Amino acid sequence: MSLRGVPIQQLRLFIVPLCLLLSSCASEQPAETVSTEQESSAPVASSICFEEITGQTGVDFKYRNDEESGNLSILESIGGGVAVWDYDLDGRLDLFFPGGGMLFKDQQPQGLPSALYRQLADETYQNQTTPAGIGASPHYSHGCTVADFDNDGFPDLVVTGYGGISCWHNLGDGTFEEVSQEAGLIDPHWSSSAGWGDLNGDGAVDLYVAHYVDWSIENHPSCASSSGTRDVCPPRRFNGVDDIVFYSNGDGTFRDASREAALVPKGKGLGVILGDVDLDQDTDIYVGNDTTDNFLYLNDGEGKLEESALSRGVAVDDQAVPNGSMGVDLGDYNGDGKPDLWVANYESEAFALYKNIGAGQFLYASRETGVNSIGNLFVGFGTRFGDFDSDGDEDIVVSNGHAIHFPQHATVRQLPLLLENQQAKFQRLSFPKSSYLGQQHYGRGLATGDLDNDGDLDVVFANCNERAAILKNCSESKGSWVQIRLIGTKTNRNAIGATVVFHTSQGDTFRYVTGGGSYLSQSAYKVHAGLPEGAELLGVTVYWPSGKVNEIQSITSLSQMYNLIE
Repeated sequence: MSLRGVPIQQLRLFIVPLCLLLSSCASEQPAETVSTEQESSAPVASSICFEEITGQTGVDFKYRNDEESGNLSILESIGGGVAVWDYDLDGRLDLFFPGGGMLFKDQQPQGLPSALYRQLADETYQNQTTPAGIGASPHYSHGCTVADFDNDGFPDLVVTGYGGISCWHNLGDGTFEEVSQEAGLIDPHWSSSAGWGDLNGDGAVDLYVAHYVDWSIENHPSCASSSGTRDVCPPRRFNGVDDIVFYSNGDGTFRDASREAALVPKGKGLGVILGDVDLDQDTDIYVGNDTTDNFLYLNDGEGKLEESALSRGVAVDDQAVPNGSMGVDLGDYNGDGKPDLWVANYESEAFALYKNIGAGQFLYASRETGVNSIGNLFVGFGTRFGDFDSDGDEDIVVSNGHAIHFPQHATVRQLPLLLENQQAKFQRLSFPKSSYLGQQHYGRGLATGDLDNDGDLDVVFANCNERAAILKNCSESKGSWVQIRLIGTKTNRNAIGATVVFHTSQGDTFRYVTGGGSYLSQSAYKVHAGLPEGAELLGVTVYWPSGKVNEIQSITSLSQMYNLIE
């Protein structure tokens, strides 16, 4: 994609330098790379470092799936996610966790309370669930997604789950009201992940909601593991359920536009991401389906979607087999300016990296990039691209944990994965057993954001029946960083679907603003880019979803954060 010489349209631009901070802290013990899942070979030192700080932050939350009830329902296998967002606009990122639910014999599942934590000035968190009025959950909840759906300046939140979705309208005074009925966001099906994005180009965000399978109290078969022990039934025992997309009416209400948008039937959706996949400045959709072909909806710019995953090379793996796909993300791992797709898959399957070769076409690249070397014992859920060492390329983090109770070849609790990008090939890093990343967890959702405003990306893990974890980035980097918060006016407020290009003396770095992504989770919308050691920042180009392009020569300072208003 050529980026120089683009005609600059007139945009309102507001640039505010916010901080001049160093981007790294020393790692106590360098991580090492390993060549297989079993043993290390010729370890290579890495500067990437994370320190778990959950205990000192005041965050104490545990997602509950009620597996202790002994129902062995597929419902309990999904887990929950986390949102990293600044709900009160004080410049500090806050956290939201869906609560899960309880199962009773011959009764509909019931929801457990969600939790909202507000970050304070000393980088601790205060539980604001009750004062904010956002804890109630009538449904067995799973996921969450954030966007300013009415363009009033304050981010709103949708919670997915079994039996319905909740829509929490941000009133701007630290409180919320539940408006799903009034807003027309009525969805009685089993929803998993969801994502916002302006699909028909009217400046207001629309909502895509993935549905899973047709499990119910009445459709609850008895299944056994390979050893004959009764266990959670696999998704192949159930039929998929049609996804749904809601288009905004522009007044804070929505309509079911599934037929209007030409959604295809069935699927068993678990992961959803919205972004500009084919670089035509509209918002496309990618859906990770469990044991069925994944979906890729390419947008005509006016809200008509064409499902073309199979013809574009992102429906199945390199053996033409659909995978148990869960977590998804979009990023540019090889720095060629074309957004690639990443999928965390099930045990006995390789995680999938689909390389964008232009015009919305992809090649399966897991083998050539070293992704296959991590083995096939992991069950991957939450996952994100991120330049965790601020060296100019994007690494990958994955949260793992099994979906059944009695797996034959792997454990239920599993190690998280951190894959370091080394010249467009990925090396799995190992960490001390005393660290969070060196221990096994019942992993599910995952989100990223610069929680402490020091210029690097931190990670929040949402686990099943285990306390959520906050990991502070303490990586030592020789490079630097820039962060940009895009504020749309003609574009949707969160600028979902935008492409940001950082022009440096060592080449261009590409970042994408996406809706949804990871698994059941919402990461911060702020755009983070690391720059290699010695690189000079020459300027920034923003491709807004409205079609406008702005080339900004005045952004040349490193280790700063900027607000850009369209």
